[in-house]
Amino acid sequence: MGIPSIQETFDRLGHKPALIPFLTAGDPDLVTTGAALLTLARHGADILEVGVPYADPLADGPVIQAAATRARQRGTTLSQVLELLAGLIPALGVPVVLFSYYNPVLAMGAENFMARLHQAGVKGVVIPDLPLEEAGPLLTLGAAYGVDVILLIAPTSPPDRIARIVQAAQGFVYVVSLTGTTGVQQQLATNLPQMIQQVRALTTKPIAVGFGISTPAQARQVADWGANGVIVGSACVQLLAQTPEPERLARLGEFCQQLRDALG
Repeated sequence: MGIPSIQETFDRLGHKPALIPFLTAGDPDLVTTGAALLTLARHGADILEVGVPYADPLADGPVIQAAATRARQRGTTLSQVLELLAGLIPALGVPVVLFSYYNPVLAMGAENFMARLHQAGVKGVVIPDLPLEEAGPLLTLGAAYGVDVILLIAPTSPPDRIARIVQAAQGFVYVVSLTGTTGVQQQLATNLPQMIQQVRALTTKPIAVGFGISTPAQARQVADWGANGVIVGSACVQLLAQTPEPERLARLGEFCQQLRDALG
């Protein structure tokens, strides 16, 4: 049995929402990243999102920015992250989505990048600074290599653009829940239910919501509003960064299990 695709994962879950935790690779180090991903997979994660540390992370708030800075100071590279994942994915047993800005993709070469993802067993990629208008070549490569190119819809996206993004999207439609950067939020955006319904009216593809979801109660609320998947990033990254080493993985596993239990 190989690793299921993103679509196969959502099909298996049916009406049960997918839990998609996010970690920044290399923070505090790649060995801990590997252990943390295994911990998340054992405590209910359905899909894992792994961030490649980057010097100018436009979409990321202070928690993930700080994690990326620490990881880069340790010398973490895209190639190292892919090597880690290649050795780890068979043990994880769930699809991995890579989160990277476009500069490292350009530096590696788009086709080489997608081939490397395929070889590592990565099932999807999110590139937040790649606009729809320039995504065509990568979408074509994604279809060829079996790596879903996941497109984002922002709260500021006009209806005609949302329709075009939804039509082109592979894997799932990533709905950004707030205007601005990622981060732990006390309250969810008030227009989020309408956003989810607006996208749902246009597609049967899975919809996953991210940015600002940081508690089990918020995850449950987003699922109740109709999301097929819930992405939790800054809260996981912050927990790893702030918890002393002896308890770090246990606390992360406990938090992941709380999220899973809240989602059903």
